Amino acid sequence: MPSAVVIGAGPGIGQAVARRFAREGYALTLITRSERTLRAAAEAVGAPSTLVADSTDEEALRRALDEAADRHGLPDVVVYNAAIVRTDGPGDLSVEEHKNAWAVNVVGALVAAAHVAPAMAERGSGTFLVTSGMPKPDPRRVSLSLGKAGVRALVTLLDAEWGGRGVHFASVTVAGAVAPGGAFDPDDIAGHYWRLHTQPRGEWQGEVLYTGRPG
Repeated sequence: MPSAVVIGAGPGIGQAVARRFAREGYALTLITRSERTLRAAAEAVGAPSTLVADSTDEEALRRALDEAADRHGLPDVVVYNAAIVRTDGPGDLSVEEHKNAWAVNVVGALVAAAHVAPAMAERGSGTFLVTSGMPKPDPRRVSLSLGKAGVRALVTLLDAEWGGRGVHFASVTVAGAVAPGGAFDPDDIAGHYWRLHTQPRGEWQGEVLYTGRPG
């Protein structure tokens, strides 16, 4: 059975992506940073394998990824959906607050990718997808704008390192506020993660820019 790991499975995109891959017959492992979020995600998705790990804790994140592989084998797809979404202008945050936001929004994705990609490359297949956003930087969301620009750069760097060995790296850039039933419905967005994962190698995209469902 193919398997998928979703890091950051809160309400919205994370759970919608998990439901989509579960519907396609994938064995799921959800990784969240708190037991409370984990219980809610497991109930919403349908009781998949669940693990607690803060994406800023390198050792805990690596252990969780290893445990997911022990349960279901090396994943076919890993989705990094962890992020700190907040309103902050230039100069509003301390250096430590910016470091924490960067650690969640970017460094956690780097740690996860560097942990699984070598084995995926050795196998010759695998997908690593990152939730992005803020295609246009917003001075009211400085830390998120910086973080999302960072993950798009990260995807390019990861592809340069492992893309030629069969690992597909891509981001889904969501250009609006996610809400069920609206223009940025999470279930509709989740379809793009599945599409990226199932693209033939010769048609791989590095980014999907989701500008909203036609009204």
